[in-house]
Amino acid sequence: MHTRRTHRRTRTGGTRFRATLLAAALLATACSAGGASTSAGSPAAKAAGSTEAATATLTPLPKATPAGLSPYYEQKLGWRDCGVPGFQCATMKAPLDYAKPTEGDVRLAVARKKATGPGKRLGSLLVNPGGPGGSAIGYLQQYAGIGYPAKVRAQYDMVAVDPRGVARSEPVECLDGREMDAYTQTDTTPDDAGETDELVDAYKEFAEGCGADAPKLLRHVSTVEAARDMDVLRAVLGDEKLTYVGASYGTFLGATYAGLFPDRTGRLVLDGAMDPSLPARRLNLEQTKGFETAFQSFAKDCVRQPDCPLGDKDTTPDQVGKNLKSFFDDLDAKPLSAGDADGRKLTESLATTGVIAAMYDEGAWQQLRESLTSAIKEKDGAGLLILSDSYYEREADGGYSNLMFANAAVNCLDLPAAFSSPDEVREALPEFEKASPVFGEGLAWSSLNCAYWPVKPTGEPHRIEAAGATPIVVVGTTRDPATPYRWAEALSGQLASGHLLTYEGDGHTAYGRGSSCIDSAINTYLLTGTAPTDGKRCS
Repeated sequence: MHTRRTHRRTRTGGTRFRATLLAAALLATACSAGGASTSAGSPAAKAAGSTEAATATLTPLPKATPAGLSPYYEQKLGWRDCGVPGFQCATMKAPLDYAKPTEGDVRLAVARKKATGPGKRLGSLLVNPGGPGGSAIGYLQQYAGIGYPAKVRAQYDMVAVDPRGVARSEPVECLDGREMDAYTQTDTTPDDAGETDELVDAYKEFAEGCGADAPKLLRHVSTVEAARDMDVLRAVLGDEKLTYVGASYGTFLGATYAGLFPDRTGRLVLDGAMDPSLPARRLNLEQTKGFETAFQSFAKDCVRQPDCPLGDKDTTPDQVGKNLKSFFDDLDAKPLSAGDADGRKLTESLATTGVIAAMYDEGAWQQLRESLTSAIKEKDGAGLLILSDSYYEREADGGYSNLMFANAAVNCLDLPAAFSSPDEVREALPEFEKASPVFGEGLAWSSLNCAYWPVKPTGEPHRIEAAGATPIVVVGTTRDPATPYRWAEALSGQLASGHLLTYEGDGHTAYGRGSSCIDSAINTYLLTGTAPTDGKRCS
């Protein structure tokens, strides 16, 4: 998911917290050096700049805990009141650099809600909503700890840790509110050399801000390090194996854990799966296709509604897309007033983000239709700006969460950049625009951000097999915009014990979205350890 269109699910919606996936350039994630059986000159490393999938495999870590890490694995957590009824919080220490554990710590925020009973306690259930950059503690307190099925919460302590650099765990900061306002409004479909220079300058300013804020931490926020932190937490909580539900990017985090610690892997649910074998450019291109698939589904539904501003029942989905693109082009020439207290107008970039935000959940399609109607017919951009702000986690006071900053920090470290220069983006534009006539151009340019990152990437594409792990449930949604269904097929195929569970439907991820078939299969797995039959399909 990239630092400007970090594609993800964003807010609480209905009875469930809409988990986070940040996509495009920054969705490109991989393992850190030292975890995978690859090297800088390996075929996999060379493939990182291409479109080929990696063949190298993540190598498990030694089963014995290194002596230098014992103080971390043996620490005791001091639980305290969180200020949220029913939840407790603590701070856990982890080494900043696992290769040099005596050279400093990183402090990680942990929260839990103890099992409510009755019934036998099954241990801890760790949850992560994705991102990278989504607050797991926020997800726990706003949804998982109160909204997961009662039977699951009765038998598990519900637990979350904000990954290093995220939210409450030494958050990376890059820009202040006004600077982020300017950044999110930067044109990501440059028409000339001047606009291209402005976009590059915005990426450079963002990167420089992150580098100035956390020069040491920025080198140690990889997915492999976050997965190793989870193993420390598992031990500190007293669990022999990790039980985990991860959504979106959280599937990559969970799969990485399984690849590093297959013998300590318990019941893992990976919902909205990523494919760790793909280089950044391929990830971004396939996600662009995913958003087009979701938009086509929205378009078919829109024209069946009486309030669709993009066409009527005789309008084809392709024409709906052309009508939306024409609206974006109009905004590029003349942004709309949005009644914003800070004077912001609805630009093409903000409007695109607002539309993309609504692709994550079909429950938001009505809001999108209403917002587009206001913008197109009434020249009022307020509705789309609200959608965009929710996506970026911009608060009413003009401040932003650290979601976008952490997203860039993790993804730019996990994989080599999708593109190294504007010229490379221009060469790839036809392919991206073919993948999505509506979003392709903007997503291609948004994939350039990691080219200017102040820290060199430490990861590369790789397969994850986790040989020896107990059955792992991989969930894919057929019209998922942010994690295309093919990725779930790929990850379940890589994992030696992968079981693919398919939801035939719209939206991002499947658990808790209303399919009793999906929910029953996952609940049974979490409570009994019995995985659904590999290939099971639900609607």
